[in-house]
Amino acid sequence: MAAKNDRFVRRADFPLITDVQTRWEDNDMLGHVNNVVFYSYFQAAVMHLLDACPLDWSGAPQVAYAAETQCRFFRPLSYPETVEAAIGVTRLGNTSLSYKVALFSKGIEDAAGVGRFVHVIVDRKSATPCSIPAYMREALERFVMKGDAEQSQTIA
Repeated sequence: MAAKNDRFVRRADFPLITDVQTRWEDNDMLGHVNNVVFYSYFQAAVMHLLDACPLDWSGAPQVAYAAETQCRFFRPLSYPETVEAAIGVTRLGNTSLSYKVALFSKGIEDAAGVGRFVHVIVDRKSATPCSIPAYMREALERFVMKGDAEQSQTIA
């Protein structure tokens, strides 16, 4: 669940930020980025974090499946701006992890949208949830957000 103070997140709250360039096709007939496109920007941030770990997702016996996404929209984005997608891990559980993602326009302090993204780690062959392996947990721990009001925690 999104925290009540999501409206007031700042870039400095997040351990990792990546630029995402809006595209002309992202805009809808109202002249702003369509709400569903926010989720593709979230995915770009998640992939940036996973790439930074680094983890071998293509060959590992475990894979991450998206289990839940959520977004609170605060203001529109529009082509041709560059969006700063900020991300951090808010919960590192036994078989799943949660991220908080915020989208900012360059030079604007208020977030345009704040969301949550949950991955469940599953066994590649059986597609059933499995414990997050130690090497993966260790790589992800450096992105755990400090003091996030939602629920920053590492659970063994």
